[in-house]
Amino acid sequence: MSGETKNYALELNGLHKTFNAGTINEKVALDGVDLKLEEGDFVTIIGGNGAGKSTMLNAVAGVWPVDSGSIIIGGVNVTALPEHKRARFLGRVFQDPMTGTAATMSIEENMAIAARRGGRRTLKWGVGKEEREDFKRQLQTLDLGLEDRLSTKVGLLSGGQRQAVTLLMASLKKPNLLLLDEHTAALDPKTAAKVLELSDKIISEHNLTAMMVTHNMKDAIAHGNRLIMMHEGRIIYDVRGEEKKNLRVSDLLAKFEEVSGGEFANDRMILS
Repeated sequence: MSGETKNYALELNGLHKTFNAGTINEKVALDGVDLKLEEGDFVTIIGGNGAGKSTMLNAVAGVWPVDSGSIIIGGVNVTALPEHKRARFLGRVFQDPMTGTAATMSIEENMAIAARRGGRRTLKWGVGKEEREDFKRQLQTLDLGLEDRLSTKVGLLSGGQRQAVTLLMASLKKPNLLLLDEHTAALDPKTAAKVLELSDKIISEHNLTAMMVTHNMKDAIAHGNRLIMMHEGRIIYDVRGEEKKNLRVSDLLAKFEEVSGGEFANDRMILS
């Protein structure tokens, strides 16, 4: 093997995606996105409405095909793989706490489904004693008292509790990549802070590679080791390490104005 080849946790090469091409509603969502993530990178992604943040995450997850470009996860080219076949590489937590768990099933049943994801399907169902103890241990780390509520239906949990369980489920199989799509946006500030703290903990303990889309600039600065800003389907700013740690919201706003030639028109992001 030559010294030239390097396997990244994620490699996006020239991703293009246009919705409603050739119609009056044509929208270029991704305009030649290039991105390489190292193993263990935790990248926060910000940008105005329609910047391409969630589109990029959906492209990685295989929600729909890209028009051109390639997506490589852990050295495997997944560009042509449908969403369900990419699931073994990915963990995902959505904005809506109702997504990502089965409401009518218990906590332990939901966790069992996650634990068996990508494995060989067998007729054997039911949670064994050892598995149950393992789930209890995992839930204990959340510090929400859920370890004593294994048989509770997930639909009865609060939004924050559901997101915490979904996070745990998404990381059970140590995915190549964890996708967090505005996963605290629907929560109140106190709960959101708790879920973010749990995200940090799970990502660092399992040494996961993660991408987090957020509308909150302060959160984008405070979490992760790298930050990217998107605008009109392109990455316009990519910062990491010490430089990222020392950023202020005003720096990000100034950077946006400098690159885009306009003001950051998203009050929700500026105020949060």
